[in-house]
Amino acid sequence: MNLSEENKIVTRPYKTVYKDGDRIVKVFQKEHGKANVFNEALCHARVEESGLAIPEVLEVSKIDEKWALSIRYVEGDTLESLMVKHPDNIQGYLEQFVDLQLSMHARKAPRLTLQKDKFTRKINSLKEEIDATTRYELCTRLNAMPAHTKLCHGDFTPENIIVNNNGDMTIIDWAHATIGNASAEAASTYLKFALKNQKIADLYLDLFCKKSDTAKQYVQTWLPIVAAVQLTKGIEEEKEFLLKWIDVIDFQ
Repeated sequence: MNLSEENKIVTRPYKTVYKDGDRIVKVFQKEHGKANVFNEALCHARVEESGLAIPEVLEVSKIDEKWALSIRYVEGDTLESLMVKHPDNIQGYLEQFVDLQLSMHARKAPRLTLQKDKFTRKINSLKEEIDATTRYELCTRLNAMPAHTKLCHGDFTPENIIVNNNGDMTIIDWAHATIGNASAEAASTYLKFALKNQKIADLYLDLFCKKSDTAKQYVQTWLPIVAAVQLTKGIEEEKEFLLKWIDVIDFQ
């Protein structure tokens, strides 16, 4: 493998991503354990089985005592970069983005982790960030939500969409995939937009609710839950914003 500095695509706190010929190679830090890497590969493979057109997972390997995951390279720009370059076309890009999300939700991947189980674990891990009463209220609300079986990405944002020269869109980075409720994922996507641009977030939610024939109020009931899930990522600059959304009393 040619994992030189010139082939580096991005560096994250727990991984460095390289382009090596026809593949992307994610090299994880040692603290990102073996089980996490194999779980990501397994999630990706199970999404492939759904028939959704995504990059093929190729192999798990070890490079300089670090675990690595190789995935087929997809040529193109991220939707996020295109939205920055062409702000006049935000409406059109978001239309395509929502259409892609709904086509994903129509797929079945029954062997993935259940969304509710994952959310419950994450909420209960927030012992230092939110008190026991709030964690209980969030879990009670979560348990009362309909348990659907839609294929959900877990981090569905323009950053994780590759657009090729023909305008075709491909979803990448399936580490957090689950089966669950599409409106929970829409609420999560809305929050991630809102962290950067409230106007685009509102436009996205309007489009999602219109195209999916979903009441906006229903998506909003998920916001405290998905805000807590996002809080587990420990991004300090997001904390104040997310804690405001975790006030479940506002959504009773």
